[in-house]
Amino acid sequence: MLSPQDQLTELVRTLETQQHVFTTDPLLVTEKLQVEDGKPIQKLHRRASRIDSNGNLARVLGKIDGRIKGIMIVMSVVWCVSGFLGLFTLLQTNVVNFFYVLVCLLGFHTLMLGGWLVMTLINQGRQSPSWFANFVSPSYLIRGKDDVTKAAVELYERQLQHSGMRWYLGRFSHQLWLATLTGMMFAIIFLLIVRQYSFSWESTLLSDQALISLTQVLGWLPSMVGFDVPDNAAIVQSRLVTDAMPLSVARQWAGLLIGSLIMYGIIPRAIAWAFCALMFRRKKMRLDIKLPYYQKIINFWQRQVVDADDFNEAPAPVAPKASVSAGKKLVALLEYPSEQDHWWQVGLNDTNSDSEVENFGIVDDRDDMDRLTTYLDKNPVQVLLGIHSQALPDRGTLRKLDRIATHAKHGLIVQLLNNDRTDSADINDISTSVVATDLKSPQSHQDVRYQQWQTALSARNIGLVENHS
Repeated sequence: MLSPQDQLTELVRTLETQQHVFTTDPLLVTEKLQVEDGKPIQKLHRRASRIDSNGNLARVLGKIDGRIKGIMIVMSVVWCVSGFLGLFTLLQTNVVNFFYVLVCLLGFHTLMLGGWLVMTLINQGRQSPSWFANFVSPSYLIRGKDDVTKAAVELYERQLQHSGMRWYLGRFSHQLWLATLTGMMFAIIFLLIVRQYSFSWESTLLSDQALISLTQVLGWLPSMVGFDVPDNAAIVQSRLVTDAMPLSVARQWAGLLIGSLIMYGIIPRAIAWAFCALMFRRKKMRLDIKLPYYQKIINFWQRQVVDADDFNEAPAPVAPKASVSAGKKLVALLEYPSEQDHWWQVGLNDTNSDSEVENFGIVDDRDDMDRLTTYLDKNPVQVLLGIHSQALPDRGTLRKLDRIATHAKHGLIVQLLNNDRTDSADINDISTSVVATDLKSPQSHQDVRYQQWQTALSARNIGLVENHS
């Protein structure tokens, strides 16, 4: 998995390539970061956090991550309870066959641990099993049709296919086994506290000496860490026991049972878990800043003038001068109101009377756009669009502009409106867009915004009305 900061940065990249409209314009954030210090990866993280100024992207990523971890925690609890109940059911008689219980405790676990070791050596460098990626697929954990949710799900699915995820899967598998063995340990300790057991051993194929030797070998490692193990006399005395045995002998067998579970079950599995965790950290997915998207941003930050005398600044794009047609006009305001009742008179130079001008009002939401395009399809008019001079030319605004220009049969011209008073409740994007300019220089901010509109209109060949007021 990528780190949370890398995930947010990669999600911003995915959404930006899909023309998603962010809360804060990425261009302005990128320009601001050009003069800030830091390593490229740090500045990319900072850029993603500022673009996600409302925290919506981080919330979606956190929701998916939380649900995946929640599933793992729930499964671990279920495995622990199943281990407890399984052993609790097994030890319901007062006289138990020691080797039978030991095989039930560690037999299948040992086979699975050995199989994991073999598969680890065979499958070096391969991707994680596809069934695991399908099992924890975020598409099953979160529902949403919006661009952010879809992009976040796609990002997580790409991470689940990474080759390093095989260690993540191994760590999760060992975690479930540790939960099961821990549940068994709790059951053994609980039952040995409240009940007195007698332990016996017997065999049809193996000789008595073979089982005695097996018991001594089995007890060597637990005895090294302080667990009581049966001596030779206790081993001989425990053969074919059918009734209560001396408490001292029973405690020796109980010590061997607990010690075997810890030394041959829990500790080897914990070592395997730690190994997988270490390998997953070493093979962890990293943010690929060599992608063209990141290289373009980094190159922009590293761009600087070496010699001012040799530097020729490219001329700034200029929007074409608006040409007013002789036909009927339709005037409309884009998203924000105007303090002037007849704001369009400056753009039309008083050459058209009010009878030749259709005032559409404010175009803001999707319904307004649908009504406007329907009207333009039926009426051949020239559109004069009034835009607040401090409005941000972001992707959403420019998409509306392109749509109106497509449907306006006699063309589209734009007039930037300079209001003396800015209603903060209506112009809510201004405060976020100021990050790219000096807050102490309002004139500089106004010039930057005006040039941004010049660039956007020039690229679309849309005429700009010269404001003579």
